Amino acid sequence: MTPVKTSWPELPLHVWKETCDTIHMYSQIPGKLRLELCPREPEWQHTALYVNSRGLTTGPIPYRERTFEFEFNFLEHYVEISTSWGPTASIPLEPRTVADFYTEVMASLRQLEIDVTINPKPQEVANPIPLNEDTTHDGYDEAHVGRFWTILSHIDTVFREYRAPFRGCHSLVQFFWGTFDLAYFRFTGRPASPPPGANLIMREGADAEVICAGFWFGDERLAEPAFYSYVFPKPDGLERATIRPAPAGWNKDIGEFIMRYDDVRASASPRAAILEFLNSSYDAAVEAAARVSTGTAHR
Repeated sequence: MTPVKTSWPELPLHVWKETCDTIHMYSQIPGKLRLELCPREPEWQHTALYVNSRGLTTGPIPYRERTFEFEFNFLEHYVEISTSWGPTASIPLEPRTVADFYTEVMASLRQLEIDVTINPKPQEVANPIPLNEDTTHDGYDEAHVGRFWTILSHIDTVFREYRAPFRGCHSLVQFFWGTFDLAYFRFTGRPASPPPGANLIMREGADAEVICAGFWFGDERLAEPAFYSYVFPKPDGLERATIRPAPAGWNKDIGEFIMRYDDVRASASPRAAILEFLNSSYDAAVEAAARVSTGTAHR
């Protein structure tokens, strides 16, 4: 299908993978600052980043009865660290190694009199290289970052619209730096048991019943950007549900509902297609869970 003319740019993973991998590692640094300094929240929500009008931000991070904030500005391509006591620091975003970026960030924090130590080992990536030793990842293409930012900003706006009327227990729309994706959770309020053999991240992040929807830019499982939706624990028979719009459906390899970003771009209204996917996959999850609870899942 040929995409209609749209403000939703294309961004195949293979085209910008070098830049994607680099800013993925960059984003782990402010995420680890939140991990170290913010009060703990369920499902690692205290570690997430947030989309704002310029890029990604930590929001206020508490520090010795004051706060500071770390923001990626993807419009003008720099990082700003601002403090509640006045001083700021600015770091350009440009082609350079993750190790060099890490060194400058930590030096800037010290100059701002922020004394903090983070674990430099990246999380949720294959073959992690310590951030302070990573001279492998050094790509930063401003045009690709601009497309990344445009896509992320559009999708965050639609997800916030989807989130707004829900009255139950739910999360903010958040960007997780480990999996490098935008995600939103709706909770039942009931606990759940993590999978057998789960690591620390899964033990802390899979201890509650949840319906999650999100968007990511692709990885080794699906090498293209896509929307996803899953339920934990997964109700029997969920994979047989039909969801909308028509291109979306269950991906047996990933074990989630998937809708390709390129199908969204090709639709008459990307916003409407995303909302239909979010609402349809949520309804399917609720219906499947209800069938399990009443013992009708296999009838």
